[in-house]
Amino acid sequence: MERLQKIIAQAGWGSRREVERWILEGRITVNGAVITQLGSKADPDRDKIKIDGKLVQPSAHRYFLFHKPEGVITSMRDPKGRPHLGEWLEHLGRKGRLFPVGRLDFNSSGLLILTNDGELAQSLMHPRYQLPKVYRVKVSGHPSDHDLSRLRQGIKLEDGMTAPAKVRVVETLKQKAWIEVEIHEGRYREVRRMFEALGFSVEKLIRTRLGPLHLGILPPGAMRPLSPGEVAALKKGTGAVSR
Repeated sequence: MERLQKIIAQAGWGSRREVERWILEGRITVNGAVITQLGSKADPDRDKIKIDGKLVQPSAHRYFLFHKPEGVITSMRDPKGRPHLGEWLEHLGRKGRLFPVGRLDFNSSGLLILTNDGELAQSLMHPRYQLPKVYRVKVSGHPSDHDLSRLRQGIKLEDGMTAPAKVRVVETLKQKAWIEVEIHEGRYREVRRMFEALGFSVEKLIRTRLGPLHLGILPPGAMRPLSPGEVAALKKGTGAVSR
């Protein structure tokens, strides 16, 4: 017997946190009985588990790297009618039950993991496993050595001090600069807010690396499957292999 949220997450329906919300909302049944207790267990080989009347069946896990373009919401749907991931994946023939791990804001682009492995998704988003995230950032103006030093030491935001970041200037233009930033935290719009705190506006933000994964030359709007080695490296980085 296993906990319902674990069974459903492993079947690729969503993360454990999402499944827990569905249980509390009364959307899940086991052998016809509505389940609303988070500690409930079931036998995945014998019990009929349904979500909104749809049978939960084990499915092979799938893992993809997607280059999210600018102007796309990191969600499978959007009630405001904005472009969203569901549209892109449907166009690519990969919609299925894939869901994004973490987020990139509307005006940002770059590396995004898509999977139906709820267990790995939860591990990747857990604060305990702070995988390095690398961004290429185009800012207005030219940050000074003092500005970069403040980022390396940690900078005060409205929600507290940031952890020290690794920062280097990639290219200096006439009135702008490209900066590479590596962070480990996952705060909301953290990199943009870090530069705004120094008085610089961010014109472009591209995530180029997440843990062992690199965006490489994958063009915006394209996706590729992760290799077995990349999946294993992700799991090792989060401790998911041992659980």
